[in-house]
Amino acid sequence: MSLPLSVLDLSPVSSGSTGAQALRNTLELARHADRLGFTRYWLAEHHNIPTIASTAPEVMIAHVASITERIRVGSGGIMLPNHPPLRIAEEFRVLEALHPGRIDLGIGRAPGTDMLTALALRRSKERLSVNDFPEQLAELIGFGTGRFPENNPFASIQALPADVKLPPIWILGSSEDGARLAAEMGFPFAHAHHFSPDYTVPAMRLYRYRFQPSAWLKEPKSIVTTSVICAESDEEAERLAASLELSWVRLRTGHPAPLPSPEEALAYHYSPIEEEIARYARRIRIAGAPDKVKEQIEALATETFADEVMITSMIYDHAARLRSYELIADVFGLPDVSG
Repeated sequence: MSLPLSVLDLSPVSSGSTGAQALRNTLELARHADRLGFTRYWLAEHHNIPTIASTAPEVMIAHVASITERIRVGSGGIMLPNHPPLRIAEEFRVLEALHPGRIDLGIGRAPGTDMLTALALRRSKERLSVNDFPEQLAELIGFGTGRFPENNPFASIQALPADVKLPPIWILGSSEDGARLAAEMGFPFAHAHHFSPDYTVPAMRLYRYRFQPSAWLKEPKSIVTTSVICAESDEEAERLAASLELSWVRLRTGHPAPLPSPEEALAYHYSPIEEEIARYARRIRIAGAPDKVKEQIEALATETFADEVMITSMIYDHAARLRSYELIADVFGLPDVSG
């Protein structure tokens, strides 16, 4: 059986383009991934980052699910501290009612933005410092199952429609904390290798070794998410990857901007500090021709015991991004379901 592959889409905004076009590109890529045989299509939640148009995953999930036929569609993820658990339970029950058996609810604890923007989202300085993610998750589960402890003040509240199950919950993480929580509670786990590679192997192995069977899941189930750029040649893939590297440098130095073209990125002169950040960016992505990409993706899955690999591709040219996923699907032998 071939390794399941999925897509994480951040709706990248390219220099000279618009956020509206980035969202339309997401819809086209989703149709493409559906036809190519990818397993899932997840949408991210980020705020106040000019490179990324993906601010409202629940809205995009509804659109993507309505224009695709078989691929699972979900959040990668909903940043739970930004939202009331009741609201998330309601939204995802509605999504599940409209697209039964095709929705995933990926949950994260990070704000998906800077602290000032997080304050604007949460409307409370106290909420920024409170670490009550396990309690929020328990509340979400309570609303999703309709089962609270008898003394819980919310026990009489229903997340409607009550006759629809909450979609499968995935715990997202970029460190061992998320892996530990997912293992202890018996949920599937997805690790963000694409921006936290130093924790990938420890987190994924911790999850596997400490997993406790639950009503949700009998055996551990994990995804590792990685940044991939595939082209017909290694040289072309490296050219396309230059955009990602400069974008990463700008983000990490506090100057986020729309995704630059490869030409702009290749002409950019890095300072010594920026060059060090760029080298780190090269560590966290896979770029090359199809056979090289396949070898490195399979090696990552083996090293991390991942059951599935989720691919995110920040590529300036939308046609090149479509082609990258097409090449990956072809080299892995994904079943083309277009006809």
